[in-house]
Amino acid sequence: MTEPVHLQAFDGASEWLNIAPLDRPELRGRAVLVDFWTLTCINWLRAQPYVRAWSQAYRDDGLVVVGVHTPEFAFERDSGRVRQAVAAREIDYPVAVDNDYAVWQAFDNHYWPALYFLDAAGVVRDQHFGEGRYERSEQVLQRLLGVERALVSTHVESDGVEAEADWTHLRSPETYLGYARGENFASRGGIAFDEPRSYDLPAELRLNHWALAGEWTAERESVVLARAGGTLACRFHARDAHLVLSSGERGPVAFRVLVDGRSPGRSHGVDVDENGAGVLDEGRLYQLVRERGDVRERTLEITFAEPGAEAYAFTFG
Repeated sequence: MTEPVHLQAFDGASEWLNIAPLDRPELRGRAVLVDFWTLTCINWLRAQPYVRAWSQAYRDDGLVVVGVHTPEFAFERDSGRVRQAVAAREIDYPVAVDNDYAVWQAFDNHYWPALYFLDAAGVVRDQHFGEGRYERSEQVLQRLLGVERALVSTHVESDGVEAEADWTHLRSPETYLGYARGENFASRGGIAFDEPRSYDLPAELRLNHWALAGEWTAERESVVLARAGGTLACRFHARDAHLVLSSGERGPVAFRVLVDGRSPGRSHGVDVDENGAGVLDEGRLYQLVRERGDVRERTLEITFAEPGAEAYAFTFG
């Protein structure tokens, strides 16, 4: 008997995590929740506590959760980094490594995160893109499983980078830094493509603009520091400020964060201390600021002690 098309879609996975090598999860006749993610996506990170809770709450009722890691940036294709993210997020359900976008294309997906709710026949009965709608999503799962009880979504707790955004005060969008999707670059003279150039910070940054100081190379996905001591700055309005970073093939790179020209103090993120000191030691999303006081416009500067730092995107919450 031929499997339904959406179960066949998983044949395109290049690797499976959290199951035996060369094996794949048994999905036939089971209700399945498919969660598309990429390890640096702040929206997925904030939704992950709910998916984790559903997997644990409904596993004995027959639910199978399948994570599908489809990379947004080239460095996310490293399955070792995906394994680190799986461990850090305490994901214990099967994860398909989808480096070739085969599963993504089979579902005709376009978003991170994306949830697809499959019934026992492998038919998609519902879908949701982005954060939110958690109680309704759990109700869909209960209908697929034929159970009815109190929702676990109402009791999910999260912190760190997984904490829900402060939507009331969030006025800064995701900002890409590579020239393929970058905008609002404010250093004088504009940005040079694929060649080292020295930049200076402007006297003032407008809200949601960013700039460089020192010698950097702008590539399609990122800006890469060519010489030690370079600074990346942005003007934002949000409780949280994050930055997707990688050190490429280099070892750890120390950095320091300033907020409005000072150490962040109590408003430091989980990846820096009160003095703003942090270390870039793996490719992932770094939380630089978690405002403990009034949320207002602030200028963030991050300076790297060594060359090789790759910066991909600011995200806010």
